[in-house]
Amino acid sequence: MEPMMWLAVLAVLLLIEAITAGLTTIWFAGGALVAAIAAYCGAGVGLQFCLFVAVSLVLLIFTRPIAVKYMNPDLEKTNADSLIGKKAVVIEEIDNLAQTGHVRIRDIEWMARTSNDHVKIPENTVVEIEEIHGVKLIVKEVREG
Repeated sequence: MEPMMWLAVLAVLLLIEAITAGLTTIWFAGGALVAAIAAYCGAGVGLQFCLFVAVSLVLLIFTRPIAVKYMNPDLEKTNADSLIGKKAVVIEEIDNLAQTGHVRIRDIEWMARTSNDHVKIPENTVVEIEEIHGVKLIVKEVREG
């Protein structure tokens, strides 16, 4: 391929990235740039395409997780996800085997369970929310001291 064709692919991918701003095509733009350089240096079409695919995949696999992590570090969790790590008060004893248990957090009652079926948590105990499974909060007792 001519270097200009790879540069055209690069331009289209960068345009798509600019429009979406979602880190979707930037990795392939890097591959297109390397393929354009290879084409300029006289590499064959097969090598150009292999470099495009290889560089794109390496960038995607190794740099995307880091970029996503740092792209929106102050992104605030919303809805139910914001409850993880918060404290709640048990309003009905939590007993997984008896399938009982409710907690109250932010004036809303939630069904609650523990991660261990042999643990019971009595009423009026403060618990911390560890996970959310569907409409159930998975909690653990907060030990003071």
